Amino acid sequence: MGQSKEVVVEPRVFALSRIFTTVLTHFMCISLTVFVAVLARPGTSWFSWHPFFMTLAFSFFMTEAILLFSPHGSPIKRFSHKMKGRAHWFLQCTCVTCATLGLVSIFYNKHLNGKSHFTSWHGVLGLITVCVTVVQSLAALPLIYHSLAKGWSLAKLKRYHAASGLVTYLLGSVTLLLGFTSLWFTASVGDITWYLAALCPTFSALIIMNQVTSGYMARKPFQS
Repeated sequence: MGQSKEVVVEPRVFALSRIFTTVLTHFMCISLTVFVAVLARPGTSWFSWHPFFMTLAFSFFMTEAILLFSPHGSPIKRFSHKMKGRAHWFLQCTCVTCATLGLVSIFYNKHLNGKSHFTSWHGVLGLITVCVTVVQSLAALPLIYHSLAKGWSLAKLKRYHAASGLVTYLLGSVTLLLGFTSLWFTASVGDITWYLAALCPTFSALIIMNQVTSGYMARKPFQS
């Protein structure tokens, strides 16, 4: 006799809470990006482009790129997985572009002011994060163009990509948090505003971590 599979139905309150937290993540990443843009006033100086582009890259584009695959709050939930993958890669490439522009702007600003480069944890980790993000985007090409993945299991590649992508996202979140400890940011906001700003990447990182681990990395139970 074959074994019957038990279907576990998630309580409605849990399902609603997942939808709520995902929608809240969308709201937080957009709000933080708009807030930093207003605070930095991009275009007023070379430095002003740095916080604007970096927040746009790691708070908005990277978060939205991953949330495209969320079963609870994807804006393109009804699209095919292939279309989601292409949209994800496009947003990630946009993230890389913004991050590169943010890195160039702060590098040139320090050059103009005769300051040393990458002397803080924020600067060093930011450089590492941008480099890792570029590599992560290039490494995703075999998942889009399957002919590049000859000899490799696509299922394993997806798991590796999800795991490395989560690490990349956490690096971006920590870099943003370190940026919030900078003299420019702490001098521009009050204590309550600082904590609210810091809450955004922290909360988003927890939601993204849960999505990726449960969707790609967690082992399925009751497998023989």
